[in-house]
Amino acid sequence: MESEMKKINHYIITIILSTVWLMGQFPSIGDIDQHIEDAFSEIEGELSLYFFNALDGAPIENAEVVMNDIGSFNTDADGKIQFKIPEDAFAQIPVSVRKEGFANTDFTLRLQAGTLFLNRFSISPSIPLEHIRLVLDWGENPSDLDAHFVKHNGYHISYRFKKETTDGVAMLDRDDTNGFGPETITVTSMDVTGDYDYYIHDYSNNSSNNSNELSKSRAEVKVYGQGRLLYHFQVPQNKKGHTWQVFKIENNAIVIVNTVGID
Repeated sequence: MESEMKKINHYIITIILSTVWLMGQFPSIGDIDQHIEDAFSEIEGELSLYFFNALDGAPIENAEVVMNDIGSFNTDADGKIQFKIPEDAFAQIPVSVRKEGFANTDFTLRLQAGTLFLNRFSISPSIPLEHIRLVLDWGENPSDLDAHFVKHNGYHISYRFKKETTDGVAMLDRDDTNGFGPETITVTSMDVTGDYDYYIHDYSNNSSNNSNELSKSRAEVKVYGQGRLLYHFQVPQNKKGHTWQVFKIENNAIVIVNTVGID
């Protein structure tokens, strides 16, 4: 009986997600397969978490993932681990990820009603200590979020302005227009007297000031520097607007903003 119920649940999930794909919500059949497997695992009491290379979007295989009070795991060929859903549906789980050639990554995984805010996490390959790397991940919608890094009275790095400064101190490493990310910017040299802004623009809903799609995108920003993950931001929920002001850099220090609005 239990086996038959599993088959029925799998069939229902397949029909629903296939319909969503036909409506243009997933980029490929492969994404449907992943969502079917993840949804079925969640029914079985397990959550899936994926790790990707922040520079090229490729899965990170055989990374060591340690989750406090849950266990240790190694990512598979899809960059995935699976773990049992904790009894505390709103648990905050310290996570440590180590992989040769990648920055040390420690963060807190926050559950929301027994599920994940976002089940993907892009990790930066190792960079020199003085460099910073800004990494944007999000869900399947909106399809096109754009990262912007602006030096006041200087340059503006983004897909639609400049992909790289003439002196090579800042560059857009990867752009994504089909959902999920990563979208990545690397800065190799900072002016200690300069002021900077980093923000995310919802290009897909640019014409609608009342859109809440950016706030619903489950977007996350990771800031890498000094050989490790320094900051981990999540887009504020239930807000209207197409611009997420993530942080500023003033007097050589990051100033957290983390607001969603029109500008």
